[in-house]
Amino acid sequence: MKEMTSLFALTLLFAALFAAIPQPAAAQYEDREEGQDPPGRVARLNYIQGSVSYQVSGDQDWVQANSNRPLTTGDNLWADQDSRGEVHVGSTGIRMGSMTGISFLTLDDRTVQLQLAQGTIEVHLRHLAPGEAFEIDTPNLAFTLTRSGEYRIQTDPNGNFTEIVVREGGGNVTGGGESWDLGPGQAYEFRGTDELSLNTYGAPGFDDFEAWCQSRDDRENRAVSARYVSRDVDGYYDLDEYGDWRPDPEYGQIWFPRAVAVGWVPYHYGHWVYIVPWGWTWVDDAPWGFAPFHYGRWVFVGGIWGWVPGPVVVRPLYAPALVAFVGGGGFSLSVSFGGGFAGVAWFPLGPHDVYVPGYRCSPRYVQNVNITNTRVVNVTQVTNVYNTVVINRNTTVINNYTYARNTTAVTAVSRETFVNARPVAAAAVRVTPDQIQRVRPIESAPIAPTRTSYVSSTAKVATAKPAVPLAQRPVVARLSPTASRPAPVYTNESRDFNRQPSNQPPNQNPRFNNPNANVQPQNQPRGGSQQQGQTQGNAQPSNNGFRPFGPPNGANSQPSNTGNRGENRGQPAVQGQESQQNSYNQRPNVKFTPPPKARDDMYDVHPPLNQPNPNQSRQEQRQQENQVRQEQRQEQRQPQKQEEKNREDNRNK
Repeated sequence: MKEMTSLFALTLLFAALFAAIPQPAAAQYEDREEGQDPPGRVARLNYIQGSVSYQVSGDQDWVQANSNRPLTTGDNLWADQDSRGEVHVGSTGIRMGSMTGISFLTLDDRTVQLQLAQGTIEVHLRHLAPGEAFEIDTPNLAFTLTRSGEYRIQTDPNGNFTEIVVREGGGNVTGGGESWDLGPGQAYEFRGTDELSLNTYGAPGFDDFEAWCQSRDDRENRAVSARYVSRDVDGYYDLDEYGDWRPDPEYGQIWFPRAVAVGWVPYHYGHWVYIVPWGWTWVDDAPWGFAPFHYGRWVFVGGIWGWVPGPVVVRPLYAPALVAFVGGGGFSLSVSFGGGFAGVAWFPLGPHDVYVPGYRCSPRYVQNVNITNTRVVNVTQVTNVYNTVVINRNTTVINNYTYARNTTAVTAVSRETFVNARPVAAAAVRVTPDQIQRVRPIESAPIAPTRTSYVSSTAKVATAKPAVPLAQRPVVARLSPTASRPAPVYTNESRDFNRQPSNQPPNQNPRFNNPNANVQPQNQPRGGSQQQGQTQGNAQPSNNGFRPFGPPNGANSQPSNTGNRGENRGQPAVQGQESQQNSYNQRPNVKFTPPPKARDDMYDVHPPLNQPNPNQSRQEQRQQENQVRQEQRQEQRQPQKQEEKNREDNRNK
């Protein structure tokens, strides 16, 4: 009897599973300016030595760091006594020394703005594109990096001393009403607050901290995976240690993880968290589990799962999770024993599948996030799926996804496990082929996050934290920090977060001492991006304080409630939506510009600065680097040559 009841409950659960991707209503994809799209990159604390903790934007608690949790605007990091941490923003490495605290004041496609509240960091900026800004703000100055290179910045807790060592590159310092240009091979000491005094001398030798930084650089330089993955894909340097590359005639080089559990499936061993502005984001348990879950696609070949990276291009777009949800959540099913049951399910996207984001973004963003993450999807495919799912509201496209009907690929958990950021593997529900075949779609509302959605349920409150909150530290900022704008205000474990009222007048923030008189950050709760602090579109906060997206002009974006897949999906669901949909059909197609290919000579890749080879000139080093690149190109051509040989052999037969 218990088995029949359990089977009935599972059947009811999967009656809701194929409601398609969590409803990407057309209102979520209005024709927006590209600058309003979510950032195409995030930060990651990829290495932890000792006690390193982080503070999520808008929260008061410091928790022990997780190396795979994406970090973005408003998040804070702290490395305690005798501890070190390494952060990456794409190809750029940021190393933290002992007793060091940093904040991400702004992190988007064009700007990286860090607050160094106290301590020491080493920054290796490998690539700085035209129009991009990289700024480090301390209590008494703002340091703008103007070229790729290596920099060491140190500031004391008292806030009146900053030392900058420029190993390579160059930059500009602003503070105390003055500015200075900094060149390579020199150290610069700035003392004071309202007025700065400068002392310049030759760059000192490498200490233990910088020697460690050089060893970390060397590890990245020598990564074999850089032949197949862009250096802008954070985590490529972890792949060599935990897996192997094998050629495939259809997909090229595929990376296969080693030492995984029997029956291992992608997006199964980890948990979900909610990160604004993307929403639900996967955090994997594996030490290598960053790049393969936010870039590329997974493929089931030869009885095992392998990761297929996208093309090696400059700045491929980060995605919170390259999956398709088949139970958007919000539904509740009553079972015979009287309890309520709600669930969420998903499966990994294959190389031929188009990713449809569940968050607000422009058509151009949808093109870029797909084309930069798979080699076998073209712009026409992306446009067709976009028109089908987003404009025509027809979610039957999910049936064409590679692993939609694969019972081993689909992972399902209860709504409580999903929302409360609990480990998925221990709570996953077994899926049977019969349940998948008999599913019927229903409409479902987005799942609203609660406070526990922002930090893993297994996260431990950290005793290692700064003596003075980073938000209370003074900082000189040349750029207007995004993190000074309104942030969400958390309530308690059982309710959704409330947003700052949009009509509240802003005040000056005395924490920021900005040298540009025409740039005045606002006094708002610390730690959120603009998307966090304002309701998006014309949406109004609901009774529980959460309303993720709203349609333009007050139109209701909820689809019609139909019980058959595809029925009436092309028709307007409510009054006011028809004109909106017509505007989509009349809008001209977005012209796609292919991203540039990434080459090592575009990045600052060289032997460690503290280990020069006196017997080798720089020209010889360049020759060796060119030879390595030629070998990489030959290896990348091997699958194509093998495929051509196979076709020739078949013709001869």
